[in-house]
Amino acid sequence: MLRELQISNLAIIDKLHVEFQPGLNILTGETGAGKSIIIDAVNLILGGRASSELIRSGAEEASVEALFDLTERPALAKSLAESGIECDGELLVRRVVSRGGKNRVFISGGLATTAMLAEISRGLINIYGQHDSQTLLKIDQHLRLLDGFAGSLKMREEFQARFEAYQKARGELEALEQGEREAARRLDLLSFQNEEIVAAKLYLGEEEELAEERGRLAHGEKLLSASQQAFDALYGDDAALLGRLRRVIGSIAEVSAIDRNLAPVCDNLEGAYAQLEDASLTLRDYAAGVEADPGRLEQLDDRIDAINKLKRKYGADIAEILSYQEGIAAELAGLTGREETRDHLTAEIASLKDELTRLGKRLTDARRKGAAGLKEGMERELAELAMKHAVFETSFEPLAEPRAYGFERAEFLFSPNPGEPPRPLAKVASGGELSRLMLALKQLHPESEVPTLIFDEVDTGIGGATSALVGVKLKKVAGAQQVLAITHLPQVAAFADQHLRVEKAVSDGRTSTCVQRLEGEGRVAEVARMLGGAKITEKTLEHARELIQEAATC
Repeated sequence: MLRELQISNLAIIDKLHVEFQPGLNILTGETGAGKSIIIDAVNLILGGRASSELIRSGAEEASVEALFDLTERPALAKSLAESGIECDGELLVRRVVSRGGKNRVFISGGLATTAMLAEISRGLINIYGQHDSQTLLKIDQHLRLLDGFAGSLKMREEFQARFEAYQKARGELEALEQGEREAARRLDLLSFQNEEIVAAKLYLGEEEELAEERGRLAHGEKLLSASQQAFDALYGDDAALLGRLRRVIGSIAEVSAIDRNLAPVCDNLEGAYAQLEDASLTLRDYAAGVEADPGRLEQLDDRIDAINKLKRKYGADIAEILSYQEGIAAELAGLTGREETRDHLTAEIASLKDELTRLGKRLTDARRKGAAGLKEGMERELAELAMKHAVFETSFEPLAEPRAYGFERAEFLFSPNPGEPPRPLAKVASGGELSRLMLALKQLHPESEVPTLIFDEVDTGIGGATSALVGVKLKKVAGAQQVLAITHLPQVAAFADQHLRVEKAVSDGRTSTCVQRLEGEGRVAEVARMLGGAKITEKTLEHARELIQEAATC
């Protein structure tokens, strides 16, 4: 709800701070005292048009601050948080209008745009009167209001969920069909690449193996010569290293019998002999296996060539090539499954459309039945609000294709005078009539997502017993939402949970507006003034007390 409003340098308002309460807040005062300026200030908070003409004479800028209490509206607070606006149960909005045109908006202390302000304020306050923020003036809201009365909001939400699924499936199918030619080209390319890589039968470590084998074949003669020479030097004849070493070992073994300290040397020499003998035999076998094979060398060169060509196309090494092949194989699986996907989407769209048709018919039937009940209820309520001959109807426009809200648009039609055909409500209803229309609608369907309602001119053209009935109806609405109402009728003011008097004061030759909270006899005096004008008598005071007491028992 709106908890506090602070206005500076707006029209005839110098500085004004107003605190509002839950329930019914009534604003009264003489004509021209500044009540409409307070509504203008709230309209600025709702993102309404700002003009430098609103700035008080002699000031460079005007500002309006509003503090909202959202502790009773956790869903609204959560919605704001999802939009990036943290409010922690309270929301502070500030609007500054400058003569230089540098108008600024602050939401919870951060800079914002007017568009952002207008977006979030839709969930905070609705004004019913001669202002742009009229719910009833927005035709796109008529169907939602009708659904609220008809009890079809859940049905509408179910329809919207199916519609979104329907649109999503249609979009996917359209994208699939639009990309058909490109997909075919892509399929051909990837198929060729996949086959080329698979046919190559690459494996990790193959390049290293090929390089090693090719090195051996390319240097076969050198390897044969080196291994044979080494074998001859080690083992080839008596002059070879092993023959000489054997004689050395025999000599050391002989003298080690004289001196046992040479025994370890003899053992080491025996070990070295055994290792050299093994190495020489290995060299002999290696030399025997070395052979020139020009055919195999050519095969190796061809294989290395083929791998290098694949590397130029698909990756820096075999690992990258194989990784690329895995990727295109996955993409191929998706592309080759397009036909199956198309069939699935086509069937899903047909099923969803059938479901939309079924749900849409139920929704249409509920709306038309609700429209009949709404007409009866609205005309009854309007007759009680001194509009006995008013006609209220709902016009439906069928749609060939469904929208998120169903298979039809709806618009409220209204005729305030007998003999006049109902016309679009937004074009024919005055500010006072709009207030009464919304007040009547709230009697029939009091629940609302908006925590604060402002009624301006709801009592225009009303008098007598109807005046008290307006107060009863406002009080009923205020049981579910905070209500701010400007009235000139004492019978309405008597129902206030909080009574605020707006008046003008002159100081240092300047006129300014102030607001006084009335209680007890002060409130009685104000109601008496509204009853009897400037002259307040004991009789009018007594009448005022009676009105307040009677209202308290309603």
